[in-house]
Amino acid sequence: MMSLRLPSRQELAYSVWWNLFLLTAGSALFAAGAQGIAVHHGFLTGGVYGTALLLWYGTGGFSPAAWYLLLNVPLFVLGWFCVGRRFFLYSLFGMLATTLFGEVLRFDFGITDQFYAAVACGVVCGAGGGMMLRSLGSGGGLDVVAVLLNRKWNIGIGRFGFVFNCVLFTASLATMQIDLVIASLIQVFIASVTLEHVLSLFNQRKVVFIISDRSRAISSEITSALKQGATVLQGRGGYSGDNREIVMTVTNNVQLKRLEELVFTLDAHALFIVENTFTVLGANFARRKVY
Repeated sequence: MMSLRLPSRQELAYSVWWNLFLLTAGSALFAAGAQGIAVHHGFLTGGVYGTALLLWYGTGGFSPAAWYLLLNVPLFVLGWFCVGRRFFLYSLFGMLATTLFGEVLRFDFGITDQFYAAVACGVVCGAGGGMMLRSLGSGGGLDVVAVLLNRKWNIGIGRFGFVFNCVLFTASLATMQIDLVIASLIQVFIASVTLEHVLSLFNQRKVVFIISDRSRAISSEITSALKQGATVLQGRGGYSGDNREIVMTVTNNVQLKRLEELVFTLDAHALFIVENTFTVLGANFARRKVY
């Protein structure tokens, strides 16, 4: 009887169906926040969708989703020649899904307070955007241009988004009330924080440095008892000048306490240093996202 083998984390991350699921669910969540909250309060969401909302508020013509689609056309034409095909096709799917959900989702969350609406919209839109960026693509819009500029001229992706939103919100002052602009800024800030949390979900790691006279024994126990890798670095005491071996390992929040117990059981006088890290690529960890 054949046993069913579950895919590894790396295999799942590169699975077509998993990426389509992330893009579909993320685009639905983003569109729900934009159409169910932002539209009813006159907010801007930032990015290309925020530009679409600003055009819709000013003209009353096409729907925000239709403006979003039209604004993305030249961006994707440019992206076809400049970004990887896999990133392009996944992002095209994400953009079309966002457009479709933006057209069909026409409900109201029923939030009346402007501040509460800005917070809720930021959380929902940020969670949706984060889910899309956890895939091998994106929701289109600024992400395609940002990747292009980063590859061609080494312009930071986050920096480009910040500059674009500054221009967008400055332009919105000509047609929008200052209260709405400020509420929109609050929404965009909360969305960016939520997006970062979604991106770091299950990816947060701890880099641990252990300085001890029993570094070899500690390194051996880490690999045998905790089943995780360890690297022994060569160091030298700043005061004594004595050579020291420093154990470096990467772990998660679940294993951290076990690691701490292991180290101080072997050496009660060890120096145990923990640093947070956002991204760990290679080996048994995540694979590099190729655009």
